[in-house]
Amino acid sequence: MRSSFVIQPVECLSACKRPCAVALAAPNKTTLMFGDLPPLESAAAVLQLASQYYNSTDGIVTRQERPEILQKGILARIPPFPQERQCNYEND
Repeated sequence: MRSSFVIQPVECLSACKRPCAVALAAPNKTTLMFGDLPPLESAAAVLQLASQYYNSTDGIVTRQERPEILQKGILARIPPFPQERQCNYEND
């Protein structure tokens, strides 16, 4: 599983008032974003959640399924983008 993930630091998740923040995103899956994580106690839980997320078909990991420390603090659940965009901006 380790080779299936890219851990990418970002400058800003726009969660300044709710740090420490982490987001999980993948093609065709719901993006999950969490904040208010205790920095020193969250690493194992984030890795467990990453495994659950990876094994899910749609990116949804229910509150009850998530590690206890991640059962709260969810900041966003963003639906995946449509696979095919049918926009014709030239005729708008």
